[in-house]
Amino acid sequence: MANDLPPRPSPPLLDDACALFLDVDGTLIEFERDPEAVTLLPEVRDAIGRISDRLEGAVALISGRPLNQLDELFAPLHLPAAGLHGHELRHADGHVDSQANSTDTSEWLHAVHQQAMRFAHGNPGVLVEDKGRSLALHWRGAPHAAAEVRAFADRHIRGHTGYRLQPGDHVVEFVPEGSDKGRALQQLMQQPPFRGRLPVFLGDDLTDEFGFNAANAQHGWSVLVGARSPSAAVFALPHIRSVHAWLQENAY
Repeated sequence: MANDLPPRPSPPLLDDACALFLDVDGTLIEFERDPEAVTLLPEVRDAIGRISDRLEGAVALISGRPLNQLDELFAPLHLPAAGLHGHELRHADGHVDSQANSTDTSEWLHAVHQQAMRFAHGNPGVLVEDKGRSLALHWRGAPHAAAEVRAFADRHIRGHTGYRLQPGDHVVEFVPEGSDKGRALQQLMQQPPFRGRLPVFLGDDLTDEFGFNAANAQHGWSVLVGARSPSAAVFALPHIRSVHAWLQENAY
C-alpha cells in the first residue's frame, strides 16, 4: 500500500536545552554482515564529543550492542549509554544498572545459543551473535533464510516469560523482558544532566520506535533515519551521511 502521508521534515538544529539520544547501527554506522566489523568515522566521534560538551554531558547512546562494544567503538569518548536495548544502563556519573531478571535464565539462553549455532551451521550466511544476556540471529548474509530464522526464533521463545523477541533490520533478538530503548530514555531523563531537557532521539529501526514514542511523550523530537513506514517519528533524515552532516552542523 502506498504511503500518502507528506514527507517528514528534517529536524531543526539542537538548542542548549536539548538532550540527545543516538542509536548506533543504521544511524551512525552502516550495517555489516559481522556486527564486530564496523567502524565509526573519527569526524563523527569528534562531532558527538563537541555536542556533549555543548549540552553539558546530555548526550547518550541507546543501542542493542553491549556497553563494552559501544566503548570500543566510541573510545576515547565514554558517554552515558544504554546497552542491550536498555538492559545495561550507564548513567552520567558512570554508575551502571543491569536490569537483571528475577529468575536465572542463563541455562535456557545457553541452550538456545547451542541450538542456534547448529541452525546457523546448516544455513550458511546466518550469524549468531552472543551478547551475554541477549542473543541475536542475523541473516544479512543469507537473505533467503529470513523466514526460517524467524520461525526458529518463534519456536524457541514460545512459553518463555523472561524474554521477548525483538525484530530488526535483517536480525531478530532474544532480549530480556522489561528492556527497551524507550524505557532507557525515560530512566536517563530522570537524572542529571538530562533532567528538565527536551529529549531528541535519532534511530532507524523497529527497535527505535520505543525511543520515538518515549521522546514524543515528553514533547521532544523523534528523528527517523531513512524512509521506513509506518513510524512514530516526527522528523527524518534520509541516510547515515545526512546524520553525520546534521551532527557536524550541531557541533559548532
